[in-house]
Amino acid sequence: MPGSRHRFRLRAAPREERQLSPEEQRRILRERALALAREPEREEAAAGLEVVEFLLAYERYGIESSYIREVYPLKDLTPLPCTPPFVLGIMNVRGKILSVIDIRKFFDLPQKGLTDLNRVIIVHDDFMEFGILADAILGVRLIPVRELQPSLPTLTEVRADYLKGVTEERLVVLDGGAILSDRRIVVHDEAAGGAG
Repeated sequence: MPGSRHRFRLRAAPREERQLSPEEQRRILRERALALAREPEREEAAAGLEVVEFLLAYERYGIESSYIREVYPLKDLTPLPCTPPFVLGIMNVRGKILSVIDIRKFFDLPQKGLTDLNRVIIVHDDFMEFGILADAILGVRLIPVRELQPSLPTLTEVRADYLKGVTEERLVVLDGGAILSDRRIVVHDEAAGGAG
């Protein structure tokens, strides 16, 4: 009808659901709260390793990111006399003096000259902290644990000691805990005190 106003009233569709008892409501809410409280990161971490991937003498390596404090550019490296060949020197990282080692010497890998692409991967645990020289950083990636294969027969004995596994793409995943706890890396040479 022209000129007339029609009022429409919206009605909710009739519910055919039954009302839940207070006990059922509490049970459902408790189940939902428990499901939301679960930490998905732990489930993902159990399924894979997050590694920082880097180059050493044209080979790809990775170290678990849980052992890495940071990646720092190689600059102002001070060589130390009378140290083993694997110790490149020391560097100041935000006011902290850290040793920098070249694990290529342990792995019998060919040496490369230092470039602007070199980085120092600072590894740490509760007892030790030092830098590992890398030719270049390739990135961070998550590797499913099921993809890790045991050692390759071509690896040297020392490299096998540091091995966590190898992926199908030939990424060698190093065991950060084994590197940090290896006594061969610790240089502890005391000068003999003269009795006067």
